[in-house]
Amino acid sequence: VQLVESGGGLVQPGGSLRLSCAASGFTFSSSGMSWYRQAPGKERELVASITGSSAGTYYADSVSGRFTISRDNAKNTVYLQMNSLKPEDTAAYYCYAERYPRTYWGQGTQVTVSS
Repeated sequence: VQLVESGGGLVQPGGSLRLSCAASGFTFSSSGMSWYRQAPGKERELVASITGSSAGTYYADSVSGRFTISRDNAKNTVYLQMNSLKPEDTAAYYCYAERYPRTYWGQGTQVTVSS
């Protein structure tokens, strides 16, 4: 099983980034997918989630209206479009897959929002 994130980097406040998470080794289309983030000295927090069919999504209040989670089951990939980025969005972002009873984590990609 692999979850490989990409797309992180340094961006100015107000800018945008799109994170990708390429999955392999499990039944992607039947798995709920999420993005978590962890800032230095803070606990890991859920940012957004999407069901296998994309019928349902969830967003943390802190990112609602700015971030969009989506998935392409044909490509086994989940995305996080991040707009209007703020310095407080700076964190390592992790991809997470869940299909009961199994869960998987990616290695993370760093997002830094700074001028």
